[in-house]
Amino acid sequence: MTSDKERNRLTARVQRYGRVGANVGGVAARIASTRLLGLDPDRDREASALAAALGGLKGPIMKVAQLLATIPEALPAEYAAELGQLQSQAPPMGWPFVRRRMAAELGPDWESRFASFEREAAASASLGQVHRARAHDGRSLAAKLQYPDMQSAVEADLKQLALLFIIHRQLRPAIETSEMKEEIAARLREELDYALEAGHMRLYAMIFAGDPLIRVPEVLPELSTQRLLTMTWLEGRRLLDYTDRPLEERNQIARAMFRAWWYPFSHYGVIHGDPHLGNYTVFEDEAGKAAGINLLDYGCMRTFAPKFIQGVIDLYRGLLNNDRSLVVHAYETWGFAGLSNELIDILSIWANFIYGPMLEDRVRTIAEDRNIGMYGRREAFKVHQGLRDKGPVKVPREFVFMDRAAIGLGGVFLHLNAELNFHRLFDDTIAGVDLGDVARRQKEAFVVAGVPLPEASV
Repeated sequence: MTSDKERNRLTARVQRYGRVGANVGGVAARIASTRLLGLDPDRDREASALAAALGGLKGPIMKVAQLLATIPEALPAEYAAELGQLQSQAPPMGWPFVRRRMAAELGPDWESRFASFEREAAASASLGQVHRARAHDGRSLAAKLQYPDMQSAVEADLKQLALLFIIHRQLRPAIETSEMKEEIAARLREELDYALEAGHMRLYAMIFAGDPLIRVPEVLPELSTQRLLTMTWLEGRRLLDYTDRPLEERNQIARAMFRAWWYPFSHYGVIHGDPHLGNYTVFEDEAGKAAGINLLDYGCMRTFAPKFIQGVIDLYRGLLNNDRSLVVHAYETWGFAGLSNELIDILSIWANFIYGPMLEDRVRTIAEDRNIGMYGRREAFKVHQGLRDKGPVKVPREFVFMDRAAIGLGGVFLHLNAELNFHRLFDDTIAGVDLGDVARRQKEAFVVAGVPLPEASV
């Protein structure tokens, strides 16, 4: 039976979605009407109104909004700045909800399957929350439990995303976003499937088995479902706790981060699509120094066919050697079409920003200006100006999370203020990469882990 209090909470959630939808729709309608009347909307004011409308919904749409804020021209600059400040966390479920949700996933005797299970959540995010527990064999566990009715929440949020793009189309866009919309929707729906996340965790466990820099939790399939993911708890401290540590330790963490992101991409065609600070902790050696990282969250992943991986490597080599034909070939491999010379030059502003640290064979920070809030803003502004004149350009869907992840990874390096030779790290990572080997590894490892192959690899 559902209590009156719980029914009231569910009713309030539905009403909140209705209010948010109406508010976002109202902002879209006002912008559309001013455009039809030939007026120039007050974009700063409307951006604040949109952020206020979405701010009432601490859920998946916040993750989408923050993602869009990192892609040049995905939204007008005023909107990106406002949305980037919003938080994605939802309030945690109370114990009565947790108990009922756990029973729905594991049965009425679920508590007997753990030696202990903490009532208070250890962490909460946009789709679910994590509880510490202990297995009967003594192992520390993390039980990630999805909030109730999140599928409906995600579908409601995707409708708000459609409204965001309607707003975008009213403002003379510099990029065409139809592929982006489809990509974001697909990835967000995947995040609801904890069985798929368990597969990605198994995949990364195989990739980094025995690696001294990177640790991956072990999935407990007997205590996991599509809406509950139980794994071993990896002890570690927040990455931000190490920003004042000696350079040697900060560099050690940065090397681990670089390898955790670029090695799976270049050798298996998979990336961690949301490298924000909360998805990692740091483990230490016996001397109490930072030794490596724990990879904790595998909900936002993106897999790629070998052809796309080659495009990334070709673009790097084209920029490195000033080989314009190889740069153009790389863009075409990614799916950009109908590019003029002017558009190629504009896209290369952003490419040189993303690849810049890896193009210089020297020890350096990820960005000479360590202002984290301004990371990529100057380059995004130049792209914005150029595409306004020469666009629009249609962004391939594979680009969306590749770009998001690269920006997120750069932000982590900025927080650490690491000083590394990123050129040599990247060169070492891609040395000997062969598309045939990547395809073979995908078919072997993905099948064993239970992860679907990228369509173009099947």
